[in-house]
Amino acid sequence: MARVTTHERMLIGGELVVSESGLWDDSINPATEEVIGRVPSATAEDVARAAAAAEAAWPAWSAMPVSERAEQLREFGRRLLARAEEILHVEVADTGNTITPMRGDVRMAVESLNYYAGLAHEVKGETFPATPDKIHFTLREPYGVVARIVPFNHPLMFAVARTAAALASGNAVIVKPPETSPLSAMVLADIARDALPAGIFNIITGPGRTAGDALVRHPAIKRIAFIGSTVTGRAIQRSAADAGVKHVTLELGGKNPMIVFPDADVDAVAKAAVGGMNFTWQGQSCGSTSRLLLHEDIHDAVVERVAARVADLRVGDPSRADTDMGPINSADQLRKVVGFIEDGRREGARLLAGGEPPAGAEFQRGFWVRPTVFADVRPQMRLWREEVFGPILSVGRWRSLEEAITLANSTEFGLTAAIWTNDIKNALNTAKRVRSGHIWINGFGSHYLGVPFGGMKNSGIGREEGIEELLSYTETKTINVIL
Repeated sequence: MARVTTHERMLIGGELVVSESGLWDDSINPATEEVIGRVPSATAEDVARAAAAAEAAWPAWSAMPVSERAEQLREFGRRLLARAEEILHVEVADTGNTITPMRGDVRMAVESLNYYAGLAHEVKGETFPATPDKIHFTLREPYGVVARIVPFNHPLMFAVARTAAALASGNAVIVKPPETSPLSAMVLADIARDALPAGIFNIITGPGRTAGDALVRHPAIKRIAFIGSTVTGRAIQRSAADAGVKHVTLELGGKNPMIVFPDADVDAVAKAAVGGMNFTWQGQSCGSTSRLLLHEDIHDAVVERVAARVADLRVGDPSRADTDMGPINSADQLRKVVGFIEDGRREGARLLAGGEPPAGAEFQRGFWVRPTVFADVRPQMRLWREEVFGPILSVGRWRSLEEAITLANSTEFGLTAAIWTNDIKNALNTAKRVRSGHIWINGFGSHYLGVPFGGMKNSGIGREEGIEELLSYTETKTINVIL
């Protein structure tokens, strides 16, 4: 059993501090419902302190030679790696994510730091032959102070990997970790305090409705990035617009289709369908291929194999290496998942696996549900239209390619999609017509450093993970020299 930790501290201006309010928020182990840590409940005054510290720090950071700034980012990564095992165990207890896939999160964070450290020299302008007797050129300058609001499924990885571009381009950052899983950010605060100049990396903890809203509305913060739900993303856009003219990028939810043609191998498809649903993350991944669209010729064969695979997934203690799926992240999130299961039953979807808590004394406390599969899910059902952000796979069928495209595009979302076929023409023609920002052909789930990731429609705006993200943290200044 995890013990209650000491009270943790935020990072503001190079110092580990408590909230101006003196209030604390509990962090709960979702497997046991124990309090395993407490973090400051930040106020608007705390956000103002962080913004002031960042505003004072970024000019010197931006003026630093690029090679020196890049080396400091690499050193930051080395210090993260030195404490990777500690971070891993904190995150498993605090998020409920299973330990085996979580082992990659610190490594991915460090890879992003190294990638953007190497790319930092690409923050450069252009010259234009607009007139013969003048010189016209541009510079790229950092926004200065930028904010990153982090979701609960990858707290440490997103706090670092998704601030690397902002840091490399000369900005100071303020990170708000997820209110339900903030504890790895407290380890991060300790590392960043020693690895980076004071004020360059700040961490504010607290609920989104208070700390997050104050961050979005602060006038010194013109650049905001968020990963999370579409509802929250739209609220951030509204709040940011109320406070000023701001550059907001959003990587939001998805109800992502996996379109399977009749020539695909049914065993490979079944394995991919379970893998693409990210059950090892309790389905709590915006890129999960949560709608499996099967051609009618192979529908029954694939469904049978998927149901068997899902039924065999081991639910239990997320700190065990042989556990396939841990608990849902929070009580609120569990209620949401259970509500979707109830609606699926009521609306006539056919339950093939899961749909209830696992049996056993060890599951009497915690936020548990078995991985779930519904077949015969139709476009008018809630399970088809809305993102669950939980371990529910919805299966539908199609007959013609036009029907498959219509079904794939029939939600407000457009984050990812997967297409499974041996026919390259079908694969590419389908990929061109599906309105999703990131598509795999005969694959699922993977992200590739340097390859842009982001959504269409209500799944977001902007792209991350490539050079476009680096440049998005800069503004263009044009200079005209009159000779």
